[in-house]
Amino acid sequence: MAAVRQNTLDFQLSGTADGKYIIKALQPIFEGQEMTETLHSWEDHGYLATYTAKNGSFATVRVYPHGLVLIDLQSSDESDEKKSIHCLLNKIEDKMEEILHNSIKQVKRLPAIVRGASVDRYWPTADGRLVEYDFDEIVYSKESPYQNIKILHSKQFGNILILNGDVNLAESDLAYTHAIMGSGKEDFCGKEVLILGGGDGGILYELVKLKPKMATMHHNNQMVIDGCKEHMRKTCGDVLDNLKGDCYQVLVEDCIPVLKMYAKEGRMFDYVINDLTAIPISTSPEEDSTWEFLRLILDLSMKVLKQDGKYFTQGNCVNLTEALTLYEEQLNMLYCPVEFSKEIVCVPSYMELWVFYTIWKKNSP
Repeated sequence: MAAVRQNTLDFQLSGTADGKYIIKALQPIFEGQEMTETLHSWEDHGYLATYTAKNGSFATVRVYPHGLVLIDLQSSDESDEKKSIHCLLNKIEDKMEEILHNSIKQVKRLPAIVRGASVDRYWPTADGRLVEYDFDEIVYSKESPYQNIKILHSKQFGNILILNGDVNLAESDLAYTHAIMGSGKEDFCGKEVLILGGGDGGILYELVKLKPKMATMHHNNQMVIDGCKEHMRKTCGDVLDNLKGDCYQVLVEDCIPVLKMYAKEGRMFDYVINDLTAIPISTSPEEDSTWEFLRLILDLSMKVLKQDGKYFTQGNCVNLTEALTLYEEQLNMLYCPVEFSKEIVCVPSYMELWVFYTIWKKNSP
């Protein structure tokens, strides 16, 4: 079944809109397409005309009295239909300019939204804006016990890992990996490093180049690792081909019990890199279990972090100021006092600025 295209054409007028006059002027254009009209009107809320064609395509013309005219056309995504709709939109725009002369303040025709396509190109940003990607292929798709996993190919960004509908990392996003490792300011050589999450292998791959004493990565989803090992090679290189190397090991297990065990055993790390999840958008910690999870991870991580060690993690979109502030407040609730700094980085595939945190234990007076 073909996908469906949703086309829009908007007019903002400098004054009020005469809905009856506008619809009457546009009527012959739709009749020329053999579309049947149905008209609705409200005394104080303007006019709505709907037009339906025999092939299932339809259009709506909504005229608001205050001077807003919205035209929507829905049709199949087939080539011939696209040409026909493009021609129809041109005719409508020409007629509107003819009948309204200088009273049109702005005309806005957006690219069509394609709905029901085999490859979904539309994904929300963290702050709720809609982004259209140039995805052209689904290269990996699995439903695991933990999450839905997809890797889609983008012409600009390479392959992109998407978990539960959230864009996680693209092959273009080395800026993310560098930021969550301290942006090149740290010396990892000969150090003990703990990675929480990081199933795409990007952090581990970059870390191994820096010759740590041992990098231990905990990730609970083998399906993510398998997908990235095969389809995210520009990100992870060959580091996920074997789960153990001279200076690293990958443990496929939940990090919470392991962190508790490390804390009990007194095992300590120079660096802890938390790549598990972004800060929740919700600003109600008592209603969102993810906040409780983050606090637990923070507390356990501090217990296994050396006194002079550092903890790195992502925050969220720079626009989510309330959530970021709330996260910073959580840092005052840990079992030990901490200090932090933050950095704002442009991650290419996110199409938004992203906040990263460095956290360390506060030295006693």
